[in-house]
Amino acid sequence: MILLFETPAGFALFKVLDEGRLNKVEDLWKEFSSPETARQVVKLKAFSKFENTSEALEAATLLIDSKPSKGLRKFLRSHCDGETLAVADSKLGNIIKDKLKIECVHNQAVMELMRGVRTQMTELISGLGVQDLAPMSLGLSHSLSRYKLKFSADKVDTMIIQAIGLLDDLDKELNTYAMRVREWYGWHFPELTKIVQDNILYARTVKLMGDRVNAAKLDFSEIVQEEVEAELKEAAMISMGTEVSDLDLANIRELCDQVLSLSEYRAQLYDYLKNRMNTIAPNLTALVGELVGARLIAHGGSLLNLAKQPGSTVQILGAEKALFRALKTKHATPKYGLIYHASLIGQAPPKLKGKISRSLAAKSALAIRYDALGDGQDNSMGLENRAKLEARLRNLEGRELGRSAGSAKGKPKIEVYDKDRKKGAGGLITAAKTYNPSADSVLGQTANTAADNEEETVPKKRKAERLSQTGEATEEAPATGEDKKKKDKKEKKKKKKADEGDTATPTNGNDHVEQEVEEVVTKEKKEKKKKKKHSAEDAGAQNGDENVDSGEKKKKKRKHAEQEEEESEAPSKKKEKKKKKKSED
Repeated sequence: MILLFETPAGFALFKVLDEGRLNKVEDLWKEFSSPETARQVVKLKAFSKFENTSEALEAATLLIDSKPSKGLRKFLRSHCDGETLAVADSKLGNIIKDKLKIECVHNQAVMELMRGVRTQMTELISGLGVQDLAPMSLGLSHSLSRYKLKFSADKVDTMIIQAIGLLDDLDKELNTYAMRVREWYGWHFPELTKIVQDNILYARTVKLMGDRVNAAKLDFSEIVQEEVEAELKEAAMISMGTEVSDLDLANIRELCDQVLSLSEYRAQLYDYLKNRMNTIAPNLTALVGELVGARLIAHGGSLLNLAKQPGSTVQILGAEKALFRALKTKHATPKYGLIYHASLIGQAPPKLKGKISRSLAAKSALAIRYDALGDGQDNSMGLENRAKLEARLRNLEGRELGRSAGSAKGKPKIEVYDKDRKKGAGGLITAAKTYNPSADSVLGQTANTAADNEEETVPKKRKAERLSQTGEATEEAPATGEDKKKKDKKEKKKKKKADEGDTATPTNGNDHVEQEVEEVVTKEKKEKKKKKKHSAEDAGAQNGDENVDSGEKKKKKRKHAEQEEEESEAPSKKKEKKKKKKSED
């Protein structure tokens, strides 16, 4: 049996001298208590040395994935023909067996043998001292760590942390210096503060102009627009400021030089930060921008520390005080921290900022991990995720989406509930409701149609009341006939009095008025008769067989009343005809 052993210097093959000792696994460690006893168990057969660190790194990375390197395969072919090979990895043994046709063994006894060889490695391998083995192990471990973490010398995020800190300090200093220039020069030319709003342009204008008296002679076209220049010169002529000495103006101009130099350095520093962010975290930069990405890295400590954080932590990073205050007071927790200044959240309406910040934080966490541990140096992932977030934002705002990645699915159709519709079928349990034109109210509709449709428009409760009151209606019918007679008699008396007055003073205008009044009265009487007839018929139909006799009595009484009314109306008509003839004569 041959034992395959890996070292930082190369591969070693040990010949097992006494295989019978492997049966006693528990006592095998005693055999390696000293170099002399260890040489009685194993003996070095061959050793393959690594030529350089890159070869050692390649072999180590392949062994981690349970794959033999080219040098190892050549080494085994030349020294393991017809032998059984003891290996520490069963997967590696299977690959060697398939490709090289060498029998491999992996068990507990082999693992104990590996431990013993490791303790006496420097004594069993000649020419490999402890002072040489330690730096070899350290160098290989560092190289392997860099390879596994895809570490690059360019990805040094310390420079980003320092740059963003300096950029914030420069902004504060610039603001302080610019406000000092405005306040200082404002004593001499206070109107200039409102005319020139930008701090840098203000400093350039003050440096060029000096005393406000010089404004009319100078050309400010390179600094400000023509309209602003004209306004500046007009204000300088009528300014209410105090006079300032040349020494004071010299100091103000030096302060303006400081402001301008700081602004130039800030622009240079911003370009540097932008380039470093595109190199170290291109995907994070594509999602949230250079400044927000740099502030997230600075707040997290490093890009690798930030990569260990979940999306929920990235979302509220920078709002820790508000978070713990909300947890303490049992109020709503903050929805965003430093990520609030990203352009995507700025585009969203106030109601959707929370949703977009949550989605952006999740995508940013993925981009940070890809930038910290991934192979790629491009920003394709960040641009793709940004397109998805923009599509989601348009979807939340209700805008139409094209066929872009990340588009939301269509909304489900919500049908109105109908109790009469069957489940899973298109038909209805009950008949569909139809339009009833008779229920409409039409102006100028005759009294007959209103009486015919009365039964349809009246609700069921009123019908029930009618049924209960039919008996009373039959008893009250004769009384109504008598009332009519009394009314007719009164009207006849009125007409006689009117006739007597007309005979005394006949006039054509009064005759026409009286005729129209009589015609209206007769029409109203006829309509009342028809309504009573229909109401009596309805009542008789509802009462059934019990009220048939009472209905017939009503009809007879009504006939008598109508005959009497016609007889009473006949002489009145004759009189009217006579009056007409007299008036014509």
